[in-house]
Amino acid sequence: MTDEWQKRGAREGRNFEILTAEIAKATFGVTPSQHKKLKGLKRQNLRDHMDDFELIFSMLGERSTTEIHRLEKSDGVSKLKGDAKRGGKVAGIARKQLEKEIGRSVVSKQNFLEKKINKRLK
Repeated sequence: MTDEWQKRGAREGRNFEILTAEIAKATFGVTPSQHKKLKGLKRQNLRDHMDDFELIFSMLGERSTTEIHRLEKSDGVSKLKGDAKRGGKVAGIARKQLEKEIGRSVVSKQNFLEKKINKRLK
């Protein structure tokens, strides 16, 4: 994803943060910083603490965004940002449908690594 953004005019750092936040907001309804706060994370990598559904929907949002970039031949942060919202929306719609089917939110306070570590300790 970041290679795709660089090829299309985004700079590492702030541009990447903005684009990532757009995908996450459209996918989960929260920004990465809000998601980290919900999980009680400070400096840890959010992805390392996501459960399977959170990872799947993150990947769907990112992959959808990449495909939109390629189809639209997008260039420049402004256009990439619009694509990121669209790609995230694809994942967001799928997430909401799953939540309706399973009767609970996909976005969770649960911390995947803590569960894994606790299992090993038992």
